[in-house]
Amino acid sequence: QVDLVVSGGGLVQAGDPLKLSCAASGRVFRIMAWFRQAPGQEREFVAAIQGTDTFEYAESVKGRFTISRDNAKNTAYLQMDLLKPEDTAVYYCAGRVWGQLGVPLRTLTFDYWGRGAQVTVSS
Repeated sequence: QVDLVVSGGGLVQAGDPLKLSCAASGRVFRIMAWFRQAPGQEREFVAAIQGTDTFEYAESVKGRFTISRDNAKNTAYLQMDLLKPEDTAVYYCAGRVWGQLGVPLRTLTFDYWGRGAQVTVSS
């Protein structure tokens, strides 16, 4: 059974940091990614990592968020710094078994999704 378990969400103040974790089990994913969905809005791409050396970020989080992974733990992380109220959303982790070169990672179809974690940033 494949599962992606997200942890680390919560309520923080603007400017604070927060770190999300996504622990995968049952499969190893070449690409892991984070998406988010704010109330009344569509789900949007946040960040992705292919292997250990290919990264992609949404413009809105570039310079503030950092995606990483620990292959020994089969876990991906999203370090979020300088959080803003507009970062408030439910954050989802996604995994894709096969990698792909030459295309934006945000355009790929992901095989598995974890349950979301609420991140709320107060002003």
